[in-house]
Amino acid sequence: MFKTLSLNKFVTFEFIMTKKLLIIGFVWPEPTSTAAGTRMLQLIDILQKDNYEITFVSTASKTITSFNLESIGIDTLEIELNNSNFDSFIKKLNPEIVLFDRFLTEEQFGWRVSEHCPNALRILDTEDLHFLRKARQLAYHGNKEVSLKFLMNNTTSRELASIYRCDLTLIISKYELKLLKKTFNIPKQLLFYIPFLLDSISEKAFKLYPSFEQRINFMTIGNFKHEPNWNAVVYLKETIWPLIRKELPKANLTIYGAYSSQKVEQLHNKKEGFLIEGWVESTEKAFSNAKVCLAPLQFGAGLKGKLIDAMKYGTPSITTTIGAEAMHKKLQWNGCIENDPNKFAERAVELYKNEIMWKQAQQNGVKIINQCYLKEKFELKFMSQLEYVLKNIELHRLNNFIGTMLTHHTLKSTKYLSKWIEEKNKI
Repeated sequence: MFKTLSLNKFVTFEFIMTKKLLIIGFVWPEPTSTAAGTRMLQLIDILQKDNYEITFVSTASKTITSFNLESIGIDTLEIELNNSNFDSFIKKLNPEIVLFDRFLTEEQFGWRVSEHCPNALRILDTEDLHFLRKARQLAYHGNKEVSLKFLMNNTTSRELASIYRCDLTLIISKYELKLLKKTFNIPKQLLFYIPFLLDSISEKAFKLYPSFEQRINFMTIGNFKHEPNWNAVVYLKETIWPLIRKELPKANLTIYGAYSSQKVEQLHNKKEGFLIEGWVESTEKAFSNAKVCLAPLQFGAGLKGKLIDAMKYGTPSITTTIGAEAMHKKLQWNGCIENDPNKFAERAVELYKNEIMWKQAQQNGVKIINQCYLKEKFELKFMSQLEYVLKNIELHRLNNFIGTMLTHHTLKSTKYLSKWIEEKNKI
């Protein structure tokens, strides 16, 4: 956004007006530990390019893997739940846009934003649909197919209410976009599809990948606090890896991931070639040294960061239908998609041994990145949508009566519950 300032008829200055944006994070971004952390930094990059002055706040404590946001010019502040100090802070900051990282932060702070900065555009970044992940987890443990019965859980009501209360919700998966529109009748003007945002992989970069001969062994990666990841690790240990090791007795499987614990580390068994490595600083190195990535995900939602990284670093992968969901349009997968454990293991062995098949899978991954995730394709659309909603905020909200109604009742209920907790804490 530009503004022209004329000092006289001979001298004219044109300068860029900065716009303030507040991000309320459920946690501090950890791009080396979680896909959500990588996603947040991608969004921040777009917004900074459009000259937004960004402040990032969170009630969480920073960890050793938290990204140094100050190093890229972002102000940060630790905030508290149920504390009216936030009211003074946001009134002083007076941002044009407030972005909630997951619906949980919108529940906690949305009413304060609505009350003290009513004209601010409210954006929800879902990362993935939490209610869909929960529904699939419940169905998996019940050994049943996902149905509307599972989809209509408590988290669904909370997350959909948050979507309605916000002016725009960012959706990372086209499957989830369709689910919200078709099954739950969420108005399309409240939703915006924006996946992972990546640079293209050039032919030159492709040729620099370590070759088939230079790579060895299998790998997988994922934050161990994330239940779908932990479940996949146990599934590998108990079911799939013994089948692979039977055919490849000298092969190893290395498990990388942040937030390891005793229950994770006790799975480490050098004799079985099942190695728990824990958090790794260089994700690229972990992928580039391995020949095949294994991701037998049984439930989950959104797009899978580990599978995106596998494509980025030229590592073919074997995954499930859930793992590959909404990630590759109709393009060939960069490896194989199998749900049956025996077939999963067979394909993993075949991909590991067959160089021609392996190279084709690697090329498929590059094609998926270059056709589905180029950031240039989504940046302009995203910023244009923000500008449009900002300029037409009153009309936009008039067309969202359910959101207005939910905001009203949330202000009345959540507000006074929060104030009661605050007074109780003082005592």
